[in-house]
Amino acid sequence: MSTRTITSLSGHREWIDLDFVERERTPEPAMALGIQSHVAGLSLSNPIELLDALGVDRSRKAVHDWVQKSDLQPEPGQSPNQIAFDETVIRINDQQFWLYAAAHLKTNDLLQVRIFSTTTTESTEIVLRELQRKHDVETAVFLVDGAQHLQTALQRTGLRFQMRRHGNRNAVERIFRELKRRTSSFSNCFSHVEPETAELWLQTFARWHTATN
Repeated sequence: MSTRTITSLSGHREWIDLDFVERERTPEPAMALGIQSHVAGLSLSNPIELLDALGVDRSRKAVHDWVQKSDLQPEPGQSPNQIAFDETVIRINDQQFWLYAAAHLKTNDLLQVRIFSTTTTESTEIVLRELQRKHDVETAVFLVDGAQHLQTALQRTGLRFQMRRHGNRNAVERIFRELKRRTSSFSNCFSHVEPETAELWLQTFARWHTATN
């Protein structure tokens, strides 16, 4: 694990909602540690080792299932002045998908992450309308690159934007680099999972990223 990962594991875990737990035999603090370490370090080997040190014997599948069942999402209700908005390619089972991300420039929080099989004006609109429902973005300025479909979708949704190739917009690019670094143990590819599963992991990562930012 990286130094930041180790440091983040000593932090609070209030951002992890365990309401999904019903008859789980694992103590909740151990489950929270398992979820946190999987998102922070990615490899499922890490939480297994940590839990084993606590005397909790659980499988990789169990930790994977905890992350999926917790269904953690970026917290709503933010009011950013500027938002870095962009997309990048990731691979799931050797197929190409597009990852959209929106980042609050002042706090560097991830406001939204979504995955689509194609990048179109329509898919971009879906992401933007979800942002409008979850956050107060009506007066925010979206910083985007020269991609026409991003600009067209922003116009259709009535949101303000500026074309910016460098400077503040690099915030979301830094997050993309972090995501790709994190998935390096998968060779930047989520293997043997459905796109929905990969998207849930990425949304959990967004929640963790904001909580430890």
